[in-house]
Amino acid sequence: MSGQLLLELLSEEIPARMQARAAEDLTRLVADALAAQGLKPAETRAFATPRRLVLVLDGLPLAQPDVNEERRGPKVGAPQQALDGFLKANGVTLGDLAERDTPKGRFYFLDIAKKGRDTATVIAEVLADVLPRFPWPKSMRWGERSERWVRPLENILCLFAGTVVPLAFAGREACDSTKGHRFLAPARFAVSGFDDYAAKLEAAKVILDPAKRREIIARDADAIAAAAGLKVLPDAGLLAEVAGLVEWPVVLKGTIDDAFMSVPREVLSTSMRTHQKYFSLIDANGDLAPGFIVVANMAPVDGGKRIVAGNERVLRARLSDARFFWDTDREARLDSRLGALGDRIFHAALGSVLGKVERIEALAAKVADATGADAAKAGRAARLAKCDLSTAMVGEFPELQGVMGRYYALHDGEDADVADAVAQHYSPQGPSDACPTAPVAVAVALADKIDSLVGFFAIDEKPTGSRDPYALRRAALGVIRLVLENRLRIGLKPMFLAAHALYVAGGVEGLRPAETVADELIDFLADRLKVHLREEGVGHDVIAAVFARDKDDDVVRFRARVAALDDFLKAEDGRNLLIAYRRAANIVRIEEKKDGVRFDAAPEAGLLASDEESALYAALDKAIPDSGTALAAEDFGGAMAALATLRGPVDAFFDKVTVNADDPSLRGNRLRLLSRIGAAMESVADFSRLEG
Repeated sequence: MSGQLLLELLSEEIPARMQARAAEDLTRLVADALAAQGLKPAETRAFATPRRLVLVLDGLPLAQPDVNEERRGPKVGAPQQALDGFLKANGVTLGDLAERDTPKGRFYFLDIAKKGRDTATVIAEVLADVLPRFPWPKSMRWGERSERWVRPLENILCLFAGTVVPLAFAGREACDSTKGHRFLAPARFAVSGFDDYAAKLEAAKVILDPAKRREIIARDADAIAAAAGLKVLPDAGLLAEVAGLVEWPVVLKGTIDDAFMSVPREVLSTSMRTHQKYFSLIDANGDLAPGFIVVANMAPVDGGKRIVAGNERVLRARLSDARFFWDTDREARLDSRLGALGDRIFHAALGSVLGKVERIEALAAKVADATGADAAKAGRAARLAKCDLSTAMVGEFPELQGVMGRYYALHDGEDADVADAVAQHYSPQGPSDACPTAPVAVAVALADKIDSLVGFFAIDEKPTGSRDPYALRRAALGVIRLVLENRLRIGLKPMFLAAHALYVAGGVEGLRPAETVADELIDFLADRLKVHLREEGVGHDVIAAVFARDKDDDVVRFRARVAALDDFLKAEDGRNLLIAYRRAANIVRIEEKKDGVRFDAAPEAGLLASDEESALYAALDKAIPDSGTALAAEDFGGAMAALATLRGPVDAFFDKVTVNADDPSLRGNRLRLLSRIGAAMESVADFSRLEG
């Protein structure tokens, strides 16, 4: 027999950003605690709405399993003091003990039979422990109570197998009833289990499942937009947030006054999204349309006219502010704001934002050579890149930095390439963010990220574990993507050294040595590159094998070498040659250890006693220079192809030749031949690091 636990914690509004994590934490904490008591559910479900946190555990046993425990006491014949201590500790007499033989002698044993407790009792104990220490990011006390919860708790519904669990928390006693929507169905109703609860809750105007609320909002918004010949601007983050703000979603469409449509679309959509949680609408050309989608938490009787009118009125006030910022900011040229950046701190140890701008201006000109950008344009874009931080618009909407800089630069008559670079220099900011491709934008984006990486490494503010307060891992991945996706042939170490020199020239003191910083950054980028390539399906051992042979700071070249080795190992010749390499390396290592000598000298042609030896010798004589020539020409596929020619001669050698010949001169020559196989392959990569 089994039963179901239904727990609902009804409170004031739970912030949308906390709901999903809270549902996960409640499931984990309660299920794990019950499992530790021998009560493991068959299925777990959790839900969250703006006002309630719900947990359902199905298939729980009705009671804990009975436990029979054997507790060993002192050895028979041990001092009386030891026996008395064991009896007292367990609250028993000598008659309760049994004597049993063990491999270590005869001992006293106490047999303890523990009858499992009712599950409801255990649930009450578990919840009494979990709820007071629930890990809300922020919580509060209310009234005279000492307990904390995310918001004041109104009700606890807690049933196991249809019966109320005896539980009290924060002044609330568990019961078998709850309430529906705060305004549409506030009356209390009793429930007997989850199915009954979910059905009655929906009848009381509450959609319990956040996934269903998201589905309703997306479906209705698309339908309303389509009826007007428009589309909803996709925004998964806003959809999830809005679904966490309503229990009974009702989707409505409002209108934006034409007077505001001259404001940049990013300003309109950001203002609506940030302040009002509205969805933007676009037309068939992808242009922002004069309308928005709002999601109400009510069932209006007038078709939503009053709700829409109220939201339009609030939006007009918001957009009036945005238009004021837009008009005011354009009264001053963007470059006139440069001096104000001197009052903004980039980092206490690294100086002001103005200092950073001056460094990336100089560095962008150097990077421009590799990107094919006009150095003057790159320098100009770098000079303007941070100026919009001093504008009123970016002060109100920090997420528009760069975007507004482009608009203001174009308004001032700046070159389009320069303006675009201002907008794109923060990119890419994540794996899904588009990577700049225009040469000027790439130059400024690289310079900005390299400056940050060098600066923070120079003051020893490196990421540690999960801690990365300055987003240096993201910056490193941005550098990698910029280089790879634009196929830039650029040595990064000289750029790191140049960036370090610019810090020194700018008067920043207390920096670690330039060479140390540059070398650490090469290793750091290699680690990020490993992560990036692993996501493309390349094995970590393949990446490590190439990096161990050559710490290449040319990311494009390094990527090509990794790809060539990866393709080589996926082919039959590559896999078999790897096996032969390991066999040869193991034999040489064992024999060198046994003899106390190295077999790394060149084999002698006069000591080749069989056709197989001669064939392998000749193959190595050709493959080694061929692979070297291919490597020098960056023809890494060709280098692997040269190694692949060794497969047949190596296989034949191991089939027909006895390495440990009785003749010491033959044995030594054959070991030198095997050593040369390893040397040939290790000139391309460290094959000893390969796992497969």
